[in-house]
Amino acid sequence: MFSIKEIASVTLTLFAVIDIIGSIPIIIDLRKREGKIESEKATIISGVLMIAFLFLGQSILSLFGIDFESFAMAGAIIIFLIGLEMILGKDFFHTDPETKSGSIVPLAFPLIVGAGTMTTLLSLRAAYSLPNVLVGIVLNLVFVYIVLKASSWIERKLGKDGANVLRKVFGIILLAIAIKLFKTNL
Repeated sequence: MFSIKEIASVTLTLFAVIDIIGSIPIIIDLRKREGKIESEKATIISGVLMIAFLFLGQSILSLFGIDFESFAMAGAIIIFLIGLEMILGKDFFHTDPETKSGSIVPLAFPLIVGAGTMTTLLSLRAAYSLPNVLVGIVLNLVFVYIVLKASSWIERKLGKDGANVLRKVFGIILLAIAIKLFKTNL
């Protein structure tokens, strides 16, 4: 049933796809714009989305007649826009000032649980036993929560200039990932 090897494979695969470390500049920007990040809310919503998509993802995509390539292209567009925000310093995602929903959109979805994570979950479900996939999801959510909680501390350690450099570098990386997704799914 439980396999340390499978759990490690699932955990590392999801860790690479979620890339919460690479999202630190975006998290810092969101916290500045929104005033705070609701770590618990973002983590719980991310977990619910991942588990729901793990069980219902294939059916949902089929219901709407959406193939993986189209789903990945939509995710690529969002990643591209987030990368542009980071590089150009412009806000493309405007939130309602009354709702302060940055912890949900774009943080929980599509940053933590985007097209890449969702597609990966479906692939992992086909390759590994369900309990091992669920443990891998939980381990990643714990790490996501720690990074979200520590975002203020991370920003202080980086300093303003360090955060700006990191933001630009990861903005370019996000643009490259988006372009790779476009090329792969054309």
